[in-house]
Amino acid sequence: MKKISVLGSTGSIGTQTLEVVRQNQDKLVVTAMSAGRNVDLFEKQVREFKPAIACMGDEEAAADLKQRIADLSGIRVLAGMDGMLEMASDPGSEIMVTAIVGMIGIRPTIAAIESGKDIALANKETLVCAGHIIMPLAKKMGIRILPVDSEHSAIFQSLQGSPAERISRIILTCSGGPFRGMKADELADKTCEDALKHPNWNMGKKITIDSATLVNKGLEVMEASWLFGVDTDRICVTIHPQSVLHSAVEYADGAVIGQMGTPDMKLPINYALFYPDRMPMNARKLDLFSVSALTFEKPDTDTFRGLALAMDAAKTGGTMPTVFNAANEEAVARFLDHKIGFLDIYDDIEKAMRDHKVIPDPTVDEILEAEKNARAAF
Repeated sequence: MKKISVLGSTGSIGTQTLEVVRQNQDKLVVTAMSAGRNVDLFEKQVREFKPAIACMGDEEAAADLKQRIADLSGIRVLAGMDGMLEMASDPGSEIMVTAIVGMIGIRPTIAAIESGKDIALANKETLVCAGHIIMPLAKKMGIRILPVDSEHSAIFQSLQGSPAERISRIILTCSGGPFRGMKADELADKTCEDALKHPNWNMGKKITIDSATLVNKGLEVMEASWLFGVDTDRICVTIHPQSVLHSAVEYADGAVIGQMGTPDMKLPINYALFYPDRMPMNARKLDLFSVSALTFEKPDTDTFRGLALAMDAAKTGGTMPTVFNAANEEAVARFLDHKIGFLDIYDDIEKAMRDHKVIPDPTVDEILEAEKNARAAF
């Protein structure tokens, strides 16, 4: 039995991770899990999976959970960042799924790596903001960072059996989101309800908005650069509306190897949890006859400026990716609250980046301070 912990079990990736566990109860067991403030769903999960550790986002939510599960024995209820760090360091699991959204995932990921756990990585901010810390630490500790994002998993799968130094470039695919093909004047009056209608993927609200702005693809470029040791200049973002080819690798000899499948996040989760094996999965299989055609387009970075701003942040480096990410999170939250328009997201990010004084090689504390200052500007 492989023992896993899930950081962020009530979110989109977390709930789908638990679906994978349900399909493999003879092979996987959840020993620890955390959630933010969704006590109702988390209580159901705790009762079903009975982890040794259950951590809530704050003391109030933890106290509520503790009272609700008083009839269960052997479950330690923890709270806040201290609780997540204790959970991440606990020796009761071999691999931690980082399904939590936001920079709050950085410290627990570091703690898990330092305790010798492999990481099934779904938290983009960990590498976007602290890749220069995470990747050397993972190498030092001899642990594996196994990508859960569909695109990064596809790249990872396409690299199996091939030398990484022979990579010519990475082809990072993108659905284009709900507004693909539109121009700025058409986007000016788009609402968050419009932006949340993703054509292919079932994701959380924040990531769905990031997909609409192409900010998400910019974050994935930064993440891929750290994961696979490839400069951002050698990562080619390609709009692929069908979301069948999840990404590919072009090698020095001109061969292009990619991974195809239905748009289902459980596939990369399943692969990360069982790597290097491939376990059967109850899911819809790809039918190429039904797909019929695959198309590819260049991204319109003049209209969808999130990708261009992300590339600028990546090239600047240091604390700039942190500021890019923090400003985007604040702007998206305001957009979801109907306080700003869709195009204002780009303006807010650009202003935050323009006002920031970069720290070239930041510590974790400096990363978190840069985030705090970027958010304070809003």
